[in-house]
Parts: sequence; structure tokens; C-alpha cells
Amino acid sequence: MKKICFLVLLATSLFTFANKPVYDIYPKQEPIRRSISVDGNRISIYSKNVQQLRHIVFAADTHLAISDERENDFKQYSARMADAYRITKHFRTGKEMTTRQAFLETINHSKKSNADLLVLCGDIINFPSEAAVEWCRQKLDSAQVNYSYTAGNHDWHYEGMSGSSIDLRDKWISERLMPLYPKSADPLMYYIDVKDVRVLMIDNSVYEILPRQLAFLQEQIKTGKPLLICMHIPLYAEGRSVGYGCGNPNWNANTDPGYKTERRLPWPEKGHSKTTYKFREEILNAKNVLAVFCGHIHAETVDMIGNTPQFVTQMNGTGAYYDIYIYPEM
Repeated sequence: MKKICFLVLLATSLFTFANKPVYDIYPKQEPIRRSISVDGNRISIYSKNVQQLRHIVFAADTHLAISDERENDFKQYSARMADAYRITKHFRTGKEMTTRQAFLETINHSKKSNADLLVLCGDIINFPSEAAVEWCRQKLDSAQVNYSYTAGNHDWHYEGMSGSSIDLRDKWISERLMPLYPKSADPLMYYIDVKDVRVLMIDNSVYEILPRQLAFLQEQIKTGKPLLICMHIPLYAEGRSVGYGCGNPNWNANTDPGYKTERRLPWPEKGHSKTTYKFREEILNAKNVLAVFCGHIHAETVDMIGNTPQFVTQMNGTGAYYDIYIYPEM
């Protein structure tokens, strides 16, 4: 009788364990982040592991369309996005502005506020135009701001060009986008230390994570340093659209709304790889992740995914950005 009771108890325990959210089945650990407050586009994070105030400006989705005669041979691939987002409305004033004005305004804000780092998190340009890359680099260099960059799904995409998204990303990062990355950085994954805060720049612009990117994340989590994770595509959050497509169980060929418009291959029929799901799981379980910051959606949203906060910024083409302040614990 005792044996039967033990087996019933064991089966019940295993069922409960298997059906708990991934962030509940690990031992509880005190997170590095103690509290967060949000006031408009200002985000304040408090951590006992930070010794001095840090200020980071985060921007994504400027969608600059800049080209010259060097783009003539590629117009069949860039025509639609060459006319996209030329005129927008400022996120605060509602007045019309250009995306160039928005980009310069963000750089100037970073400089005037003495930000430790300006993070440019994808879709800064509409297609991999040499002129656009040169213009961005010149404006950033002349302002003398410390910045980091990772690509979004538009930065490297020429619509209608044959090839897989991974191959095309590799090609156009190598041939066009490299001037925007720090010297010697791996464009798919690197970090910048802002004193005692480590900013991870991870390229998930194909919606998937590669094994070596997962290994990079795991190594950074093991350091125990306070981490800000910056990537273009947001992590899957319950209740959000399929655009929150990094680790979304509904992400597959049947839910791909834009492949015909963007003239690319549809998402895989089977959905995400195990590596991408594991990547999301690792972030949610890490006690030293202060927050995740993303773009892509063009709308300002906040989610708590388990115990991990995720912030998505408005489109920088409207002048929008996040002011992130990381404080020592009060």
C-alpha cells in the first residue's frame, strides 16, 4: 500500500513539474535587478550590483532611405522601401519630420545628455545602401558619441533577391554594413561594457538564433555581470502578435503575414529551431538580466515575461527612443 501511495505522489509531482512555466521549475534565486520604474520614455532600473549611475539611449527602426548612383543596379530590390517612411510625425509634438531629422535628433540628445552609450538596434536603414551606411557613420563619428549597432530585418534585405535570409544577412553585413560595427566585433553577437553593466548586442533579425549565439549568451550569463540584452525582434510574450517572434510557438509559414510583400522566402513550416526556444528559456532563467530591449514592432510596449522585463520602443523614425538609467540600489 505504501508503495502505491509513493508512486501516485511521484506521478503527481512529475506532472506538476512538467506543466509549470519554464521560469518556475528552477531554484529561486535573487535577481540582480531590484526594481524598475517607467515614466514616458524614461526607464529607471535599480540594481545592487551597479556602483554608479549609467545612462544608455536605446533606438530602433529609424528606417532611413538614402541612396545614390551606386544603388542603380539594385533598384529592382529596393524600390518599395526607398519610398517608405520618408515623412513621419514626431512622437511628442505630432509635427511632420524626416527620418534623417529623427536620427540626428537622437544623436544630439545622446551627446547633450552625456549618455554612456547609444544603442542602435536594427532597421536603422531600409536596405543595405552604401550611401546610407556612409551617412550614418559620418553623423555618428562627427558627433563623437559612443554607440553600438545590430541589424534588423530590413538593414540587410534586398526585396526579391534570391537566397535564404541567413545567407543574405551574411552577404550584406559583410559587403555593406560592417562600417557600423565596432572593430573586431562579431556582427551577430558582441558586448560592450558600460562600466559594470554589460550590454549584449545579439542579431536575431532572421527571427532565429544560431547555436553559436546561444553559446555566447550562456557564457555571458555565467559571468554574473548585470546584463542588458538588445536585439531587434522581441521575445515571445503571451498575448502579443506573432511579430514578437523570437521563440513564438505560433511562428511558422502559416502565420507569416508579409513574405509576399517583402518578396522573401516564407518562414519555415515547422517553426522555430530548438536553439531559438532554448535561447529564450536561458534569458528567462538568468538572474543577472536587468532587462531586454527590442524594436521591430514600431509601438512602445512593456511585458513581464516570467520575471524578465522586456521593453519595445516606438519607431525612431518618429524621433522616439528610450532613456535608460541604471542606478545603484537605493
